[in-house]
Amino acid sequence: MMYPERVPPTCPVALLAHLPAPPASWLWEVAQAVAAVVVRRWQQHLWQRMPQGLERAEGCWAWVVLLASLVTQGLTLGFPTCTGIFFTELQHEFQATNSETSWFPSILTAMLHAGGSPGCPPWMCWSVMGGPWPVLLRMGGPLCSILVERFGCRVTVMLGGALASLGMVASSFCRTLSHLYLTAGFITGLGMCFSFQSSITVLGFYFSRHRALANALASVGVSLGITLWPLLSRYLLENLGWRGAFLIFGGVFLHCCVCGAIMRPVATSTAPATREGPPPPSNTSAHGCLAACGATIQRHLAFDILRYNAGYRVFTLGVVWMILGFPLPHVFLVPYAMWHGVDEHKAALLISIIGFSNIFLRPMAGLVAGRRDFASHRKYLFSLAVLLNGLTNLVCAVSADFRVLVVYCLVYSVSMSGIGALLFQVLMDIVPMDRFSSALGLFTVLESISILISPPLAGFLLDTTNNFSYVFYMSSFFLISAALFMGGSFCVLQKKERQGRPAEAEGAILEVASERGFMVEDSRGSEKQVYTEITYVTSV
Repeated sequence: MMYPERVPPTCPVALLAHLPAPPASWLWEVAQAVAAVVVRRWQQHLWQRMPQGLERAEGCWAWVVLLASLVTQGLTLGFPTCTGIFFTELQHEFQATNSETSWFPSILTAMLHAGGSPGCPPWMCWSVMGGPWPVLLRMGGPLCSILVERFGCRVTVMLGGALASLGMVASSFCRTLSHLYLTAGFITGLGMCFSFQSSITVLGFYFSRHRALANALASVGVSLGITLWPLLSRYLLENLGWRGAFLIFGGVFLHCCVCGAIMRPVATSTAPATREGPPPPSNTSAHGCLAACGATIQRHLAFDILRYNAGYRVFTLGVVWMILGFPLPHVFLVPYAMWHGVDEHKAALLISIIGFSNIFLRPMAGLVAGRRDFASHRKYLFSLAVLLNGLTNLVCAVSADFRVLVVYCLVYSVSMSGIGALLFQVLMDIVPMDRFSSALGLFTVLESISILISPPLAGFLLDTTNNFSYVFYMSSFFLISAALFMGGSFCVLQKKERQGRPAEAEGAILEVASERGFMVEDSRGSEKQVYTEITYVTSV
């Protein structure tokens, strides 16, 4: 027997090298068995330790989790507003058009809200982004929902912080726009998607009576992020350039890992269900695998809710249409002001004015939305806030004077605070809490279609017309039409619900009467007739 050179015959590595290779199927079965044993032991170890670490809902630790969620939302949802600071710098660096540069904030925001967009045409994704992006961009939202149900919100938030940091650090070394799409767009957006969605979901488990107030206070973090991110971005851009700024941002996103560590599991009836994984798919046939995949998609994307819940369907379609115009001021306000001769520092200050105003306006909007008097009217208040937001953008298109833009930002903050405070609260009112994670996953996936398309579409319009006013006209059109659609649809659904209640009450009366009917003898003869005891149903 010949052995390789420099390896003695008694070496175990040499003996193993000459053993016959086992079949691939046998190796795969062994790997599956080992992985199943490890996962089972790890889950048993977790459940042995978990009762000591469960927190009580509405307890003292819930407010600490609220603070962690506030910081997480400030780091994630507040970050895309500062991309306009780097818009002109990136455009000059890579010699790109407005439409091509707009893909960076578009992909980042789309990944943040759903991990990408299935609505992007494959040919466009391939030619503009340079790769098989449609497959990758569909993963984030459903994957986040699966991770939350499998491992809980704590692990998912920490994983998201690590991914966001990795993406920003890698983006500081990019040489082409396609590399920037991958790192700062896809990877960072995916990480922020994990952290953001998990921080929203955990509030539903920790708060029940004060849920509206908790959502409003957590959304204050978005206002803080909108206030601080542009100021930090302008300072770093002037002193370190955009590459140094992105490198610093990578370290900032690591704070999401600290916030995730604070989010302990909560002792509720729905918390244990989040750690139960789906049953293993059958290995018998391809048909069984397809059926298992379909069941998994149905479970984590809540298509059944979209089909049978009319309120959820109206709200989702309205928000998807609204998002076509909502993110445009955040991306194009700073370039719009600079294009009209406003100083760079003053232009960056406009975004900070919006964020600073929201610090005070969002809690007020949350307190109003949390009142019992407005509990049944939250969806109408949300439609009104969207309508006001669309009308405000018309003011910005009229004049580009700095004083006019400051007034625009203040009025815009009022409507934006209502949208931010009511968006997830309305979704929680429409969807049962045990299905909220899946409903949020589908909601954000559909929403990302608009998020991905909107900025490049506005950039194409800007390249064609060379007039920023058309961008704000476009934003107003989508916002106003979405508000009218949601408000009218909710009114129709409420009328149908009211008309259905008397029919249900009448059916209940007839059913009770038939069960409590009795026979009496007629005074005119021996014939017996049925007389019904009338029962008034005061509530159904």
